[in-house]
Amino acid sequence: MKNIERLYIATLSLLIVHQIDAAYWKEWELFLLPGGIQLFDILNLAIIPFLVFGFRMVLLRAPNGRRWSLITGGLGILTLLIHTGFYIAGNDRFTLPVSALIVVACGLSGIAQVALTLKRG
Repeated sequence: MKNIERLYIATLSLLIVHQIDAAYWKEWELFLLPGGIQLFDILNLAIIPFLVFGFRMVLLRAPNGRRWSLITGGLGILTLLIHTGFYIAGNDRFTLPVSALIVVACGLSGIAQVALTLKRG
């Protein structure tokens, strides 16, 4: 398994664990999404399979695998940026040590994934 594949698995796993944690924190309220947990679950059911499909494209070294790697890495970075903004704004969600660690790890893994993807051209 190549480094880009390891990073994709790490970032995707962290994003999924973050979404599990986000259900506890009622993340949909932070984004003012109607529908509560029901819409939250539907969105995750729609998004996660696409990211898993993206991993398949990376494994197969498909022409669009690079794009999928950048998208997934970018989502890791975006997760960290969004939650940093919420924290700076005074929101106290995702402040338990493991919750915060998952958010930071999403960002760091995403940065590494994007950097390696761009480096490989």
